[in-house]
Amino acid sequence: MASASGSAPPPAPLASVSGVRKQFRDEEGHERLVLADVDFEVRRGEVVAVLGPSGCGKSTLLRILIGLVAPTAGTVSANGEPLEGIHPGAAVVFQNFALFPWLSVEDNVRVGLNGRDVSDADAARRVKEALVKVGLTGHERAMPKELSGGMKQRVGIARALVGGPELLCMDEPFSALDVMTAELLRAEVYRLWSDGGTGLSSVLLITHLIEEAVYLGDRIVVLGANPGTVRREIPNTLPHPREYRHPEFLRMVERVHEVVTGVHLPEEEEAPAPAVTVPGRPAAGPFVPVPAARVGEILGLLEILADRGGEMDLFELDAMTEWDFGRTIAVVKAAELLDLVDTPKNRVILTETGQAFVAAAPDEKPVLFRRRLLTLGLFATLVRELAREPDAAIRGDRMRDSLAERLPSEAIEPLFETIVGWGRFAQLLDYDARADEVGLFSGRQRDGE
Repeated sequence: MASASGSAPPPAPLASVSGVRKQFRDEEGHERLVLADVDFEVRRGEVVAVLGPSGCGKSTLLRILIGLVAPTAGTVSANGEPLEGIHPGAAVVFQNFALFPWLSVEDNVRVGLNGRDVSDADAARRVKEALVKVGLTGHERAMPKELSGGMKQRVGIARALVGGPELLCMDEPFSALDVMTAELLRAEVYRLWSDGGTGLSSVLLITHLIEEAVYLGDRIVVLGANPGTVRREIPNTLPHPREYRHPEFLRMVERVHEVVTGVHLPEEEEAPAPAVTVPGRPAAGPFVPVPAARVGEILGLLEILADRGGEMDLFELDAMTEWDFGRTIAVVKAAELLDLVDTPKNRVILTETGQAFVAAAPDEKPVLFRRRLLTLGLFATLVRELAREPDAAIRGDRMRDSLAERLPSEAIEPLFETIVGWGRFAQLLDYDARADEVGLFSGRQRDGE
């Protein structure tokens, strides 16, 4: 019915959840809250990307949205009506291809018609059309073991499309593929959605890759973790076709990265956490997370800069690495946090500290790295707590729980691994992986420190 102004009301979302919570019980009987009070919808005519760290509940949200998993609380709707059973207009493409190894390509695609009242002739026509759309003509009788990873995922996409869904749901569909194949298939998915010949109205993409979300998404929904909540919705108005190296694309990637990592939230400035005081040392910075970058990546970054006069354009630097752009930003931000580089505008410049680090002998680098770590509130706090019982280690789970309490929006396992990796290189921490115990490095104090 038309509104008073004469305009028709907007169509109901293809799929939506309201106030959804989801709890799981682990093997020990403990309840774990995965999603908390999530409001989310997929609208008609859009590609929406759900982005967030591992363990934040992205895949669980997808499964609830289409009826594969029931929520603990909240409502789930399809086309404005309460969802009962499986969403009739949705199809899913999974990360691990999920092909039946004993069926041919053609027969794997035909599985997407199971339960539908179609004649054999109509089924054959639909399967043929789906294979043509994904570029698998000529491979109808091939078996999955004969296919590359990219071709297997094309089969998965064809199987999802063969039933003529309105909503295509993709759960990290390209993460098992090499970089070039993944880029090619992203472009193929966008073509399939935009050309109008598939009947698709919308696409829901679950991903942990920022570039992937920016390339495909018209709307990017960022989930926080522990428990999963909608942290931010970011409209993406970049025109298609999108180019990975275009300055506007890269600026959008950086903006989303800042939201995801929490390094800087330009639209929600918060008061900084108090500085940390460690006896016998100057006050360290606030307790903030460190980017998930390995020590070797940071050292490689410094060497690249040193070989090129100590300064490079960020995008030229990224082109020299095998990282995705989000990874490049994480490594650069890590080096900047340690005062090894400075980043005015799009330049990455070695600082005096960074130059001294590059010039240092191998046995001096851990000492310099340790000094930088102790200027960070996170490491200063950890050292202070470990120093209460310097000869005793703490359980890794206890440390993870402490991090989760202080940094509830962070992905804790990658953060924990980064802290351990940095601490071990700096000869500041010991970590026993078998016992999952963290302690102070016994030889951390050296002459001259």
